[in-house]
Amino acid sequence: MRLTLLLASAAALALTSTANAQTGQPVQSAPVQDVVVDQGVLRPFPIAVAPFSGANGADISNVVSGNLRRSGYFAPLDPRSFIETNLTLANAPNFPQWTSIGAQAVLYGSVTPRPDGRNDVGFRLYDPYRQCQLVSYQFTATPEQWRRIAHKISDVVYQRMTGENGFFDSRVIFVSESGTQLNRLSRLSIVDQDGFNPVYLTPGDEVIMSPRFSASNPDEVTYVGLGRDYSRIYLRNLTTGRTENLGQFDGQVLAPRFSNDGSRIAFSIIRGGNTDVYVMNLRTRQLSRLTSDPGIDTSPSFSADGSQIVFTSDRGGSARLYVMSADGRGQRPISRGGGIYTAPAWSPRGDLIAFTKQQGGRFHIGVMRPDGSGERILSSSYFEEGPSWAPNGRYIMFARQTRGGDTRLWTVDLSGRVVAQAGYDGRGSDPAWSPLLDTPPATLGLGQGPDSCPS
Repeated sequence: MRLTLLLASAAALALTSTANAQTGQPVQSAPVQDVVVDQGVLRPFPIAVAPFSGANGADISNVVSGNLRRSGYFAPLDPRSFIETNLTLANAPNFPQWTSIGAQAVLYGSVTPRPDGRNDVGFRLYDPYRQCQLVSYQFTATPEQWRRIAHKISDVVYQRMTGENGFFDSRVIFVSESGTQLNRLSRLSIVDQDGFNPVYLTPGDEVIMSPRFSASNPDEVTYVGLGRDYSRIYLRNLTTGRTENLGQFDGQVLAPRFSNDGSRIAFSIIRGGNTDVYVMNLRTRQLSRLTSDPGIDTSPSFSADGSQIVFTSDRGGSARLYVMSADGRGQRPISRGGGIYTAPAWSPRGDLIAFTKQQGGRFHIGVMRPDGSGERILSSSYFEEGPSWAPNGRYIMFARQTRGGDTRLWTVDLSGRVVAQAGYDGRGSDPAWSPLLDTPPATLGLGQGPDSCPS
């Protein structure tokens, strides 16, 4: 069931820790930020998320509900409206009792302890109108991983209902800010995508800029650290804590980003009054210069297949977006509108490039196709910048500041209809979304029983 079908159905009916969990198997017989849907009349898909039974079961259900609500495409029903309670995995729901309250899907499950100290977390998702099972699945993990498992369950539900991979089992790295304008402390920080489990990764003795994840390894990040008389590009492993300086460069370094396979890093060096794009092979540490224009060339971002790089350049008089081959050949402008374009980010799906645009006294987050066509503005405000893609390529996180206020992390979806402050409520800027922490399940337990819905 594709996302467009899910949304069309909803509108037509007018209802509104880093340890990996082990491979799941098919089952056998926090306060939530407000989400603004600010364009069109689309109403989210009503889903009943019943409290799971067992240890942390109700907590798991609450996290799943919060995740689905923040996506903008689901409207979890109030549990107080549920007629049927005490659902068990051994039995299907009483379908009329769920359709009577408008539930178009019903999710429930249980947490069962194992002799080895871990828990089996099984769950089922039913379509009460067609009276058939959409998903039957089970994860196994330690009790401490219950929140992580809730994110993985959310991904399974999102995938089954939209046909796209989820994004909930992921993290966000960003620059947290504290202090005053004259005495500001910046630290590299990381948080779960829903805002929980924030951790400071640096002590605040450097100015931190441009953190980015490797798309091939959610444990690897790169960022810039600025000191009194130096700028450095660091590689850091989030599991081991090992931090490596990429070397000394003749000039100030800016905006490092991994290629999607993690083998290269593209970045800029300010040298002799000029700013150009370079690429480093991380295995050989060989450095290649890709641009040599007198203008400012910066903020490179690799395409999903690694064959191209988009970057910002003011070589034509004002900052625009340019694309070139990964070896520097064929440099050409792609942005066509007025205004100043900065901070391009190529979608992990390869189909779009996100950007920041300054025009008309406001800042905008937008997207365009790699050839520059189809430009669309998704979000606008007094100040916003630094778009970063969710791992499924449907959502973008960015930093937004209100006039006279603090900078916070926000998200917007590709329709521009779902705009929300991200789960983390502290001051922060320059967010970067991780890839999924685990590969999505190869099977969702489809066709596991006589009551399974058609795929």
